[in-house]
Amino acid sequence: MNIHEYQAKGLLAKYGVAVPRGGVAFTPDEAMNVARDLGGPIWVVKAQIHAGGRGKGGGVKVSKSLDEVDANSRAILGMNLVTHQTGAGGKQVKRIYIEDGCDIARELYLGAVVDRSSQTVTLMASTEGGMEIEVVAAKSPEKILMVSVDPAVGIMPYMARRLAFGLGLEGKQVSSAVKFITAVYNAFVDLDASLLEINPLVVTGAGDVLALDAKMNFDDNALFRHKDVEDLRDPDEEDAAELEAARHDLNYIKLDGSIGCMVNGAGLAMATMDIIKLYGGEPANFLDVGGGATKERVTTAFKIILSDPNVQGILVNIFGGIMRCDVIAEGVVAAAKEVELNVPLVVRLEGTNVDLGKQILADSGLPIVSADDLGDAAGKIVKEVKGAA
Repeated sequence: MNIHEYQAKGLLAKYGVAVPRGGVAFTPDEAMNVARDLGGPIWVVKAQIHAGGRGKGGGVKVSKSLDEVDANSRAILGMNLVTHQTGAGGKQVKRIYIEDGCDIARELYLGAVVDRSSQTVTLMASTEGGMEIEVVAAKSPEKILMVSVDPAVGIMPYMARRLAFGLGLEGKQVSSAVKFITAVYNAFVDLDASLLEINPLVVTGAGDVLALDAKMNFDDNALFRHKDVEDLRDPDEEDAAELEAARHDLNYIKLDGSIGCMVNGAGLAMATMDIIKLYGGEPANFLDVGGGATKERVTTAFKIILSDPNVQGILVNIFGGIMRCDVIAEGVVAAAKEVELNVPLVVRLEGTNVDLGKQILADSGLPIVSADDLGDAAGKIVKEVKGAA
């Protein structure tokens, strides 16, 4: 789950991470009230969407008077903000963040991720603040400093000092940075975050260390422990089909291809997408119906796949263990009849009650193409889609 910048800063501030003062606004009048409370003399008006590159897209404006705050708020609120992360369609700005201006002396980068290979939390820092860390890694990997923290032990002061010295901080900046980095680590672990980025992390003219921006992603599987974090979810920033899938305990992620996939098991779903690409097609989604899916859940999954206008064909790939093939077949038939299926459908069933499942499909009267194995299924659906096109 992702959250907005202002929400991330609110969470981090509770752990002692230094952030500029600010407030969220949903209307120009609310923005003016926040600006008056902050007092100025410089304010920054920031679009709040779940995407980076907001400044380059015109979503971040420095304001040197209340009149400019008003004008910039009206310009940004409601705009369709296009960045390299939103895609060509962009995202509509429905809320903005009004923040104190900052005397920036240096821009740095600080991030935290879960390193599953070493089973540690890896802290990353770089002197190249304001740039995407992927670009820095590609062009100047030597400028990325990394420290791995064993969660059983926790962060030690020397680890934070190593990063601070590596960033070229001096004097009281070092002690401020150590406090800052320790607080970032504690927030990351306590809140079950999967990603935390401070970009830029700034050193002010007075030598203070501040989080000028903040991005946090969270492990969905841990949200039951963090109701306060789950309440920060913004449905407007999430795909409607993905939200609908989540309500039915379906794991669905929309992709850019034309072949819809319905599979049971995450590993099998990944393999299915890979083999579709191997045969020259492009998957339109990742969809795992799970091991204990019901007929109703399968029907819902089918509808969600077909709600994507880019889908030109569907591949159902089921290995029946706990999930019986006849249940899948009943769901597929019910959904296909209900939505009036008008795209090619290839089904590969194997496992528990496979013969009964195949019989249900054969007796349905629907134009369903049966496949013997995964390679056969992928080849047939790619051929069907290309033929229809």
